Amino acid sequence: MANFFNKLIDKWLGEPTIDWDELEADLISADVGAARVMRMLGELQARDEQDACEIVSYIKQQLAAAFPSPLPALPSPQDNRPCVILLIGVNGAGKTTTCAKLAHLLQKRGETVLLAAADTFRAAAVEQLERWASRLQIPLYKGQVNQDPASVCYEAHARALREGTRYLICDTAGRLHTRHNLMEELSKIRRTLAKQDAHAPHACYLVVDATTGSNALLQAREFHKAAPLDGLIITKLDGSAKGGVAVAVQDELGVSPVFIGTGEGENQLSPFKVQTYIDTLL
Repeated sequence: MANFFNKLIDKWLGEPTIDWDELEADLISADVGAARVMRMLGELQARDEQDACEIVSYIKQQLAAAFPSPLPALPSPQDNRPCVILLIGVNGAGKTTTCAKLAHLLQKRGETVLLAAADTFRAAAVEQLERWASRLQIPLYKGQVNQDPASVCYEAHARALREGTRYLICDTAGRLHTRHNLMEELSKIRRTLAKQDAHAPHACYLVVDATTGSNALLQAREFHKAAPLDGLIITKLDGSAKGGVAVAVQDELGVSPVFIGTGEGENQLSPFKVQTYIDTLL
């Protein structure tokens, strides 16, 4: 299937002039972000570029340059303490599956991992993580039904400390970014984890569904206020989603993608690579 840029070339190749308004609409529909689109097209119009291949080449270069080099890496455990990773996001973004896939990725690297089921208000989430943990043979810590999620993370962290586990991955409840009380709960989880390790959590990743388009940027803004983000994990890039929101979030918040999910399988989570993203996913 032709990617977004190949379709642009097919659309404009051989045309005597570029319809800049239509090209602008195409780029914005890919969720790249209006501010960057306007800057890029302004530069292209200023030099009166009309060659479709040159236009696409320029846009690719500009989008690649949006991301830092090197990209932020997954943190490593320090001082024989577990590295705590907190996954947050709205309902349906794929957090629980991503927790399992990330644990499996670390496991394949030879790391020891503990999963914490901190979504205590949705029994199905705990059961889903239990199934993943059993299938992948990864230890799981779960609290009681309706237990305070912060205390679940605290207890899981205490276990990881006792057992010398290298990574603790906490699955949190999905929450609307517009619900102040639920966003405050994330702050409480962070404060509680810090009681046993001042640096925990060592990474807080927002899981976003690529198919939600520009709404993912709105989510990132609000979650970043409540729980400062260290990275983005973009799921469901196996469908028609263009995933341009990665550029928009990077531009506005300085938060980089760290992983992408391209399916439901345990091996379908990959480190984010800029050129692969631009050449094949966008």
